[in-house]
Amino acid sequence: MSVWSRGRRRLFSLDEIDRFPGKEAWKNLTVVAVVLILATLTTSILVRLSYNASSAGVVYVLAILLVARYTEGYLWGVLTSLISMLLVNYVFTYPFMSLNFTIEGYLLTFAGMLAASAITSALVTRLKKQSRELRRRDKVLMTAEKETMRANLLRAVSHDLRTPLTGIIGMTCTYLENGEQMSEEEKTVLVSGIKDDANWLLNMVENLLSVTRIREGDVKVNTTPELLEEVVSEAVSRLRKRLPEMNVHVKVPDEVLLVPMDAVLIEQVLMNLLENAVYHSGATDAIELKVERDGETILFHIRDFGVGIAPDRLDSLFDGAGSLKPNSSTDAHKGMGIGLTICKTIVEAHRGKIWVRNCDRGAEFVFSLPYGEETQHEQADASDH
Repeated sequence: MSVWSRGRRRLFSLDEIDRFPGKEAWKNLTVVAVVLILATLTTSILVRLSYNASSAGVVYVLAILLVARYTEGYLWGVLTSLISMLLVNYVFTYPFMSLNFTIEGYLLTFAGMLAASAITSALVTRLKKQSRELRRRDKVLMTAEKETMRANLLRAVSHDLRTPLTGIIGMTCTYLENGEQMSEEEKTVLVSGIKDDANWLLNMVENLLSVTRIREGDVKVNTTPELLEEVVSEAVSRLRKRLPEMNVHVKVPDEVLLVPMDAVLIEQVLMNLLENAVYHSGATDAIELKVERDGETILFHIRDFGVGIAPDRLDSLFDGAGSLKPNSSTDAHKGMGIGLTICKTIVEAHRGKIWVRNCDRGAEFVFSLPYGEETQHEQADASDH
């Protein structure tokens, strides 16, 4: 929609009117008016109390600084300095309520206040521009990082979904086409394979649901002090229901630790890492799950004694790329990408870190959670009661 002149020539659109600086100008003018009124009232009170008008200059200089801080551009600071000098001359300089430009030193004072306002306005405007530019860059970087994470997650999901679904379809077709010729043992193997793949898909859905619990945008979680031993025990118990053959040795600190966390999400991290160790280590040795306190940090160690991880995969293992490069025949069954990507998302949302390293035998995944003074005080208060 447009506004036209008599000659039917287009002047500007209504959308462009909204972009005119009128609203900003009125806002800046309001700031100038309010600050000058407050400065005049403050100076009047000070003069009445001390019977000395020397404080007027100081108050109005502060007024100029405030206007430069809370307005945009240089004009408003200069305008405030001009009005301030006129007010000081008219209201607080003898003869009162009249202008007198013949006072000794008046022009020098006027020039000083004008220069101060111009310099201050320039510095404040420059700092505001730099601040806006930094915020804009941070927003761009955060958006790019979120897009990268989303792309990696989608890539990992597409890969990890394809493998078990293909297996389920293939085993189902085999059973339907050759079921009459198959022995009971062969049928049991096929049905067990279908069950394993279905459980893997169920675990993937749980992972995705866990991530949706993390608040969009600033990536934060609601944490409450949780008993560390109970969280670890619950994670191991839940995974044992899915993998009865899993052999894991658990070691937790003897002291009672209340760690700030979202218990459901941290249980999901532990289950993902333990399940990865079962499927991808290529060993039958027991997995070690050790938790320790290191000062203000709680460290979780998940160690297997298998084939380890190829060195060229260590840096990209948590970004979803790991699922596209099988480490060996042991992990051709299912990829690691989505589970580890979700582990990283959850741990970092708790202000922790996660990493992996190869050992003499196998690999060790480690993630940390903060254990601050606030939690320790809460724990001490609970023990007193």
